Amino acid sequence: MADHDHATDHGSELSETQLRVRALETILTEKGYVDPAALDAIVETYETKIGPRNGAIVVATAWTDPAFKQALLADATKAVAQLGHISRVGDHLVAVENTPQRHNMIVCTLCSCYPWEVLGLPPVWYKSAPYRSRAVKDPRGVLADFNVQLPKETEIRVWDSTAETRFLVLPMRPAGTEGWSKERLADLVTRDSMIGTGLPRKPGEIAQ
Repeated sequence: MADHDHATDHGSELSETQLRVRALETILTEKGYVDPAALDAIVETYETKIGPRNGAIVVATAWTDPAFKQALLADATKAVAQLGHISRVGDHLVAVENTPQRHNMIVCTLCSCYPWEVLGLPPVWYKSAPYRSRAVKDPRGVLADFNVQLPKETEIRVWDSTAETRFLVLPMRPAGTEGWSKERLADLVTRDSMIGTGLPRKPGEIAQ
């Protein structure tokens, strides 16, 4: 899946859809229908507040609180609600745990169902046809495209999100983080690690 949009998503190039959105935003702003400041605030909220940071706190809490982890794996919707994240999308949230024996990865083969409230805005590549098709047929190859190399003996399980059920991957806690605070651990949790196409950052990969 070398031609998927993952690289572009992190670069400076804009997709055709993004260009259309920019053009529409400009027109609506010029006509006075849209307040740019309000629009920026909404986008920022989904990107930084209602989104990956929420999920990162959920993961970090599970790493530091065995009782919460057990509750999360038993009923993610109820457990996440305890942290104040309640939404219609979260009504059917399922957490799946990565272990040395099993690695989980999320896809939505029919469209792009995605738990926005805990993962933020879905990345472009998540909605792309190449990812949606290859994630099921060749998950190990897809992970290699994301520079994730797993031991051959590690099983890769792909979960298909639907309008009724969304998934959150609980990645393995990085080594060398004993005694870390929940907030510091959350800095290691990436959006991709909660989708299963990435791994958490290592301790040396964040600013101290």
